[in-house]
Amino acid sequence: MDFPIFLYLALLLLAGVLSTRIMKLIKLPNVTGYIITGIIFGPFVFGLIFGQSQYQGDPSSNVIYQYVSRLGWVSQVALGFIAFSIGTSFKRSVLKSVGKRVVIITILEALLASLFVIISLSIAHFIFPDKVPLSLVLTLGAIASATAPAATLMVIKQYKARGPLVDTLLPVVALDDAAALILFAILFQIATALSLGGDFNIYSMLLKPLIEIALSIAFGSMIGIFISFINRFFKSRNNKLVLCIFSVFMSVGLYTLFKQEMFGKFELSSLLMCMTSGMIFTNVAKDSSRTLDVLERFTSPIYMMFFIFSGASLDLSIFFNKNGYVIFIIALIYIIFRVMGKYLGAFTGASITKCEPQVKKYLGLTLAPQAGVAIGLATTASSIYRQSEDATIQALGALIIAIILTSTLVYELFGPLISKYALTKANEIPLEE
Repeated sequence: MDFPIFLYLALLLLAGVLSTRIMKLIKLPNVTGYIITGIIFGPFVFGLIFGQSQYQGDPSSNVIYQYVSRLGWVSQVALGFIAFSIGTSFKRSVLKSVGKRVVIITILEALLASLFVIISLSIAHFIFPDKVPLSLVLTLGAIASATAPAATLMVIKQYKARGPLVDTLLPVVALDDAAALILFAILFQIATALSLGGDFNIYSMLLKPLIEIALSIAFGSMIGIFISFINRFFKSRNNKLVLCIFSVFMSVGLYTLFKQEMFGKFELSSLLMCMTSGMIFTNVAKDSSRTLDVLERFTSPIYMMFFIFSGASLDLSIFFNKNGYVIFIIALIYIIFRVMGKYLGAFTGASITKCEPQVKKYLGLTLAPQAGVAIGLATTASSIYRQSEDATIQALGALIIAIILTSTLVYELFGPLISKYALTKANEIPLEE
């Protein structure tokens, strides 16, 4: 039986909207409802009706799996809009008040998250060297630094949260992407040298990621300056909205273009480009606030679809294979110690920079969610390991994906709830909410 793709999209939109009513009744963030909707209507539950079970056969036979794969670009564009929106929070007034402390907090929370995961999994490596190879330890440690901005941003928007915690959180999450890219490039270079027998390459380990970050910021700056200049020639808010959409599509397009071999196979960050262009736009364009109000209404359904697809993309079959218990144990260690590292790093950074008490106590909790960037880094690592002729190393690539997807399932389901709790305890959610 075939199921038309537009009927499937219509079903997802309706289910997503209805889930917000259920979430309101049980007092959970809308993001959690979107993710659960994706799991239910994804290829591993709803999709089993329309194709061979993915737990037993080829996933390409599952029509819902095909639809989710074909619509993957929606998630990439949605992340671009989320990054652009975060960039608009970098106003001059905010940067002057939190600039220095944001850098210190970001460095400490990213480093300690990686360090805690590496130390905890290293202990597991010495106990079970065959099950937890050292290259796996370093790769997961590198990915641990990444934080997902989307879930936290949606909770802030839904509950109209305002205050010192939010003012610190948004730029920290934005800079976290750059920190994650640098840490991943360094640690993964060491991991591949250990597992694949390669040489330590200074260019790949240090210079290339710095070039990628510099190019991402440069392109984002040019896009932001361009749309800010063009913006003055238009009065209609709809035309101004188109310029914001252009910046996101241009960033994602440049990211795709530079991945090609003829352009040096650079892994530019579309998130950094979008954040940079959003930051410049909000500080240079005179009437940016009016445009951003329209943009927020336009992007609401896109954000909803992003989280639904995130839920639909979670591979539940990993719990049913013969190594399911290994994945569960490693993922549990990864989840617990990453959150501990994030919390302690944020607390230490906030204490050093003498932040407000609520920032010290609750910032670390709001950094728990992890999704898009982490999955992207895990996919990059997996694809490199799977190119090996060694079956053991190929299995390592699959194991990394399975662990990150398992932890993502937990983070995305409970992360928004934890963020809401932290914002509530910090008294930054209005009482009427």
